[in-house]
Amino acid sequence: MSEFSHWNEEGRAKMVDISQKEITTRVAIAQSTISISKELYEAIQNGLIKKGDPLHVAQIAGIMGAKKTADIIPMCHPIFLQGTDFTFEYEETADGYDLIIRATVKCSGKTGVEMEALTAVSVAGLTFYDMCKAVDKRMVIKDTFLVQKTGGKSGDFFHD
Repeated sequence: MSEFSHWNEEGRAKMVDISQKEITTRVAIAQSTISISKELYEAIQNGLIKKGDPLHVAQIAGIMGAKKTADIIPMCHPIFLQGTDFTFEYEETADGYDLIIRATVKCSGKTGVEMEALTAVSVAGLTFYDMCKAVDKRMVIKDTFLVQKTGGKSGDFFHD
């Protein structure tokens, strides 16, 4: 028997059996930050991004990313998501601005939605980069992390 939860008796990868777990309400919030230039911030504020509103497109892409998590993260279970929402906030820095992207993902199920929330902010950040790279290729996607999660056997988690 393997000491690893995601390995079978023959030492190969497996998806963990969650059939005996209780259905609970689960919520996860993840965050990612993108450093951008003042020039890009001004272009966004003035509607000058040729591809359109980068936040609008990033939000739609992030929702799609949350829904597709099990397709791209091998050991994730397909989850019936019941809600995915975003907030976007700019903070001025010494060199420009940080765009803080937060995703909240919810479901009632047998496994958590942490990976869906993390995927959501990652895909939103990558989409934002794609939408804006013509103006600022020096953007840096950084500090992607789980802010909090509630529900499930392991209990609640809140990032310091």
